[in-house]
Amino acid sequence: MTPLTSILHDTLATSPQARLTFADVMQAALYHPEHGYYGPGPRRIGRSGDFYTAVSVGSLYGRLLGNLARQVQAELGNPTGFAVIEQAAHDGQLAEDVLSATDFPYWIVEPNPRYEAVQRQRLASFGERVRWVPSLAALPPIPALFICNELPDAMPVHLVQWEGTAWRELWVQSAGEALEFVPGPLSSEALAAEVARLPQDLPAGYTTEVNLAALNWMQELGEAPFHGAVYIADYGFDDLELYAPERTTGTLRRYQKHQTDDRVLEDLGECDLTTHVNFTRLTKVAESAGMNLRAYELQGRFLGKLGLPVLAALEGRVDASTQALLRQYHSLTHPAFMGRSFRILSLSKGSRA
Repeated sequence: MTPLTSILHDTLATSPQARLTFADVMQAALYHPEHGYYGPGPRRIGRSGDFYTAVSVGSLYGRLLGNLARQVQAELGNPTGFAVIEQAAHDGQLAEDVLSATDFPYWIVEPNPRYEAVQRQRLASFGERVRWVPSLAALPPIPALFICNELPDAMPVHLVQWEGTAWRELWVQSAGEALEFVPGPLSSEALAAEVARLPQDLPAGYTTEVNLAALNWMQELGEAPFHGAVYIADYGFDDLELYAPERTTGTLRRYQKHQTDDRVLEDLGECDLTTHVNFTRLTKVAESAGMNLRAYELQGRFLGKLGLPVLAALEGRVDASTQALLRQYHSLTHPAFMGRSFRILSLSKGSRA
């Protein structure tokens, strides 16, 4: 039994209902300050970690986002004070790559002091170009490109199951030293409102996720003071793909040492938990929050276009650094790697004044 599982058993023992929503369990498993997967500080990513990200591929990703920042600045009329904003900056690697490829000021939204300390140490050489705020609401009213890489997939989700005539929530309860799912009523009106949007022509037992946290985050993003453009990179689907009849167990998975499975109540706190993003709902909430769709594309197509100037500059070169950049470009854009499994949601955002 992991320390986090033990904590959850103690919580369940004192809970009036003797059960917790999976969203509560996932929140603790990922973000408990001492025993959560992400809580104590940045996790190692890449070959020696539990998973890869576009950032771990190499510095080309930050260079391409630097190109995007320059495009957005030009679209806005080259305003003074234009900046890049990043949320979920992890250990600061992407920030370092973007800062090295541009001369823009850089704002990091970071509520966790432990992460901020790691980022500050890494980015110390950039001096006052980098600033930190604890929340989206604390950002200044500046023109900016907002970026986040793999953020909503790590937000806690509710699990719901279709019983043939109605949707029920899957709660978590103790089962000896283990934890188990048990069906029950929906836990909130907000969840009921989202569940009402789900299809019903599905087989009994069909299970899926509802990410209320991501929808609330998108609303907060729309209300944040900055204006300009938003770039969100993550793995996910639109409605038709996400709720395909054959996707009977949803997309919730755990990751550990580059292996994935659906045993999401085991080894809590010691493995990553993640779900695919519902880009249809994110887009609709973004539009209701006053933002407009710029692009929704496979990562390969979006970054492929951003990388055309880089490829042109490499033409005719055969040195080792050129080959390294071409390998990074291939990893980021090829359908067999990250090009198809990841998607980009790009939004335009007006001033809140």
